[in-house]
Amino acid sequence: MRRLLNQFIVAAFIAIIAAPPLANALGHDGADQEAENRALATFPALSLHWGDVRAFLPGLDAWFADHFAFRSTLVKWYGITRYLWMGVSSSPSVGVGSRGWLFFVDDGGIEDFTNASLLTEDALQNWRTTIVRAQRWCRARGIAYAFTILPDKGSIYPEFFPRTARRVTRLSRADQIFTAVSDTGAAIDVRQALMDEKRKVRVFQKTDTHWNSRGAYIGYKTIIEALRLQVPAIPPAKPESEFTARTRHIRGMDLAGMMGLTRVLGEEDLRFEENQKRQYVVVEPKGNIVEAGEARIVTEIPGSTLPRAVVFRDSFTSAMAPYFSEHFSRVVYIWRNDFAWQEVEREHPDVVLQEIVARHVQWFIPSPELIPDP
Repeated sequence: MRRLLNQFIVAAFIAIIAAPPLANALGHDGADQEAENRALATFPALSLHWGDVRAFLPGLDAWFADHFAFRSTLVKWYGITRYLWMGVSSSPSVGVGSRGWLFFVDDGGIEDFTNASLLTEDALQNWRTTIVRAQRWCRARGIAYAFTILPDKGSIYPEFFPRTARRVTRLSRADQIFTAVSDTGAAIDVRQALMDEKRKVRVFQKTDTHWNSRGAYIGYKTIIEALRLQVPAIPPAKPESEFTARTRHIRGMDLAGMMGLTRVLGEEDLRFEENQKRQYVVVEPKGNIVEAGEARIVTEIPGSTLPRAVVFRDSFTSAMAPYFSEHFSRVVYIWRNDFAWQEVEREHPDVVLQEIVARHVQWFIPSPELIPDP
């Protein structure tokens, strides 16, 4: 009986190991790009070119790791068992908070929450010098300049953050920078407006890194009102009465995707949609949407004489862009955190907005030396 049991275990082991490549050979692909929310490896090119020959085996390994049969099912059940049975994430990039909230803890997310490493005096002075130089350069050309740090979810909803993390101090790097440039009039802080709004309605997605459209509306409203102090020709922010709040159930978003659970963890998406048709159109890339993650997106309002704007941004501007674009005849959204004077000079805008998400402050080093003297 012991020999039969051993033989059965060996046979089962061989069958399990052989099943994925055999299924692949029969045409079964276990990839599910939508569920994993990332680009999966493609089959490597094979030719007589030496570069292709050298890259073939590593490429084949990467392809098989993403496409072996039954992969999506195994990933899903691994994520389910970790999340539902153990209450932890199957991805090191995702932290499981309370009441179904997920948080991005990679890319400096955990450090941004704990405030464990504040900016040094030299780093803080570097930030101030960069912002002041950008502001002076713009002023010399009659351009209004504004700078904002948009908050991560953990700073607005610390009560739901994973309990394994503890804040070292209430002072954050964003606090340091806002204080350092408070005398310039350039800084726009949206955090208090979001804190006030969250008492009435949820302003961030539960299964995504970013704010929802309600949070993005509050961010847009705060920024537009601040910009109008410099450029009164910008129309006032649209009141809530011009929007309709809608709720719909959706699949889990980017954080759920990192755990392979987009089809398991859903949430209520709180939409804030304009009652009137939007005036702007996306002219670059033509036919795209302004919320897309393109390196450069340009919107225009046909026939408009409203001011023009350039926005240096990251992904947090995406949900805010549909509101923002309604206030300018032309907006150029450029995916970068640093101030690029060449882009501004090329566009001749009336307004420059420079945005960065809070967790990037710790590793992003501004470059004041790249900004010419006015």
